[in-house]
Amino acid sequence: MARVVGGAAEVPAGRAGETAQTLDRGLRLLHLVADASGGLTVTEAAAQLGVGRAVVYRLLGALTEHGMVRRDAGGRLRLGAGLLHLARRAQPLLADGALPALRRLAEQTGATAHLTVVDGAEGVALAVVEPSWTAFHVAYRTGARHPLGRGAAGRAILAGRQGRADPVATSGELQAGAYGVAAPVLGVPGLEASVGVVALAPLDVAKTGAQVRTAATEIAAALS
Repeated sequence: MARVVGGAAEVPAGRAGETAQTLDRGLRLLHLVADASGGLTVTEAAAQLGVGRAVVYRLLGALTEHGMVRRDAGGRLRLGAGLLHLARRAQPLLADGALPALRRLAEQTGATAHLTVVDGAEGVALAVVEPSWTAFHVAYRTGARHPLGRGAAGRAILAGRQGRADPVATSGELQAGAYGVAAPVLGVPGLEASVGVVALAPLDVAKTGAQVRTAATEIAAALS
């Protein structure tokens, strides 16, 4: 039984260890479900966690109650809508952390700078900064979506999945007459993202690529 000390409940060491183990298993289960694009059965989850099915069912009780995990029509485990709420709360923090580097990048290149994050099979512009001194520049809206396989931002994210940090350049893939250069943000656990610029004229890929890569490194440090 817990003992009250100074108005707070003191949990016995044994119970505290059990609680920590349960939390660890629950988080590991959440990661397993997130990594399984086709969903996961309870049996598969138990095997990967190295526990019995009964343990998985107990973990699922709390995770489903909070909307973190759901069962689809075939009984497979998938991520729940509760994670979307957490993601929406986290997005402003990510955007705020990236803004200083994005502002520097936009002013250096004279191009519209953006931080793009993964949402399923798409990239979403989470933060956008336009340069202050140019007569014309690309109007790129926060929340804009595009397939990961098209455009410099998405292609950079795919390259980052392979551990490649080199900048990616594209021309006219998302909008005719637009040129993009982007680099992946690496080293931030749980985040798949890229930093890039988009312009109305061809970019010096070597120079702009180095600037974009520097910004990606700065943002990774700010978010780590």
